[in-house]
Amino acid sequence: MRSKISSRLDREILQLAVPALGALAADPLVSMVDTIFVGRLGVLPLAALGVNTSIFAFSFVVFNFLAYGTTPMVARAVGRGDRVAAGNVVLQALLLAAVVGGMAAILLEAAAVPIVTVMGAGAELREPALAYLRIRALAGPAVLFVTAGHGAFRGYRDTRTPLVVTLGLNAVNLVLDPLFIFVFGWGLRGAALATLVAQWVGALWFVHLLLRSRRHELGIRPRMPRLAEIRPFLKVGGELALRTLTLIGTMTLATAVATRVGTIQVAAHQVGTQIWLLLALVLDSLAVAGQTLVAGYRGAGDPGMARRTANRLLGWGLAGGFVLGGTFFILGPVLPRLFTDEPEVLRAVARIYPFVVAMQPINALVFVWDGVFIGAERFRFLALQMSFSAACATAVLLLVVPLGWGLAGVWWGIAALMIARAVSLAIGYRNPVLLSWRT
Repeated sequence: MRSKISSRLDREILQLAVPALGALAADPLVSMVDTIFVGRLGVLPLAALGVNTSIFAFSFVVFNFLAYGTTPMVARAVGRGDRVAAGNVVLQALLLAAVVGGMAAILLEAAAVPIVTVMGAGAELREPALAYLRIRALAGPAVLFVTAGHGAFRGYRDTRTPLVVTLGLNAVNLVLDPLFIFVFGWGLRGAALATLVAQWVGALWFVHLLLRSRRHELGIRPRMPRLAEIRPFLKVGGELALRTLTLIGTMTLATAVATRVGTIQVAAHQVGTQIWLLLALVLDSLAVAGQTLVAGYRGAGDPGMARRTANRLLGWGLAGGFVLGGTFFILGPVLPRLFTDEPEVLRAVARIYPFVVAMQPINALVFVWDGVFIGAERFRFLALQMSFSAACATAVLLLVVPLGWGLAGVWWGIAALMIARAVSLAIGYRNPVLLSWRT
């Protein structure tokens, strides 16, 4: 009997995780493609892109509650057979995407100069960094529509549609990047414009699917959500935003410290971060399966299956972490050269690459636990444990420049973040008071 349950769980996990893996691996390709092409322009444009990548990660990823909050709420409603409630959650997410995305874009445009200054960009970096920032900021609402679209379809146990949309917007960026950067001669500005167009293509695609072509199938009845309906979503959003804010804030601090170490170092940090994020998001596909399956079983009133699913996912995650770590260890001499051919930058990347490889098993457990706790809707605990982990990492990062630890010190700070997350999540997972499987 247990073998049959395990086989069933494996099928459900794979049906969700494999397309999600494709979407998550493809999602950072917009930034990675920009990095590959901009890297051919020289160290200065690459460093300016690195500063902006961190700015936009901080500015928009903090609102990923539109995915992480939407997925379990939709999945729980679908699990109990209430598609009307699921559709109402989707409408609330889209409304928040429009409002918050517009506000974020306005703020970025208005505060562009002080933002770049805070990131530590000196005189040589300021002009190219500002040029990229002002163009890319106009994609604010589009980024959040895409985020909400991912969360909605995952909740409906459909990870194939987000994969198709993600591949589509990446194809647009892949075509426009060399055209705008090299053929039209727009350089770094061309990379920003290509990303802007690609994000809006993805956003309009998701909106069309949710509100027109598939709304009857999904149970979505277009209407303007009332404020009273949005308040619970805002509470969840606040807790998830705090969690994400502390995480992205720590990664942004790491980039700011690398910027102060030197231009070569921040360029190398950009390359290392892009490779690290690719691996992280591949492993995060299991977290997506965890969010959907755990929430669905809770909605269906089956806490036992929710727990079995979580345990199975952790086993898959740990094995996947070791496999990916080994694979990218083998590819170490090749991968950094996809992003830059500058000898000094490559030497700097080689010094931090062991961190990228060694953290994969820890990353895997952290991402799966994240997905499980999100599926169980324990958002407050996630905010608290992330705050603790960020404090540990910040303590290391603030010592890098005064003690002369260089770029390796920055990556020791990132390692401290992931280790603290793993320990605190493990404690929460074993505590029946913190993690209840019932709705």
